[in-house]
Amino acid sequence: MPTLDTLVEELKLIQNIGTRKISIIGTRNLSLTHQQLVEILSYALVLSGNIVITSGGSSGVNSAVIKGGCRADSSKLEVILPQTIGQQPTEVQNAIIGIKNIIEHPDRQNMTLADASRICNREIIEESHQLICFLYHDSHTLKEAIEYAHMQHKIVTVFYLD
Repeated sequence: MPTLDTLVEELKLIQNIGTRKISIIGTRNLSLTHQQLVEILSYALVLSGNIVITSGGSSGVNSAVIKGGCRADSSKLEVILPQTIGQQPTEVQNAIIGIKNIIEHPDRQNMTLADASRICNREIIEESHQLICFLYHDSHTLKEAIEYAHMQHKIVTVFYLD
């Protein structure tokens, strides 16, 4: 049963009150077809006037979100990195050139990527009105992020890929 807070958030989204901030996160293991679908989704959301928030990633969902968002309007794309730009693979560093809204976390340089990513996912969720997540049923870190988004009374859309 949806809570009153969830219903109020959904009503705001339906009424298009202000710009929506939509976070999109997900697995690195994504087929080419799914990558293209995520890229199109990101492109369409940005073209519709939304701000799309994601993280770094050299492959998979985050990479597709960055490609689609940049193709539409990079000023409406926010990238929150789990650590620093220098710790990202070269492909990610190249993909985010020209994006103005990048947040990096040098304070997490010595953390494992898994721990830094958990914190990053929470930060991304806190910055948004809605979460869209692409994952497999055995993706524990992403399931934790979905649970956190529900606790934060966010609108959550989940796409299981298996």
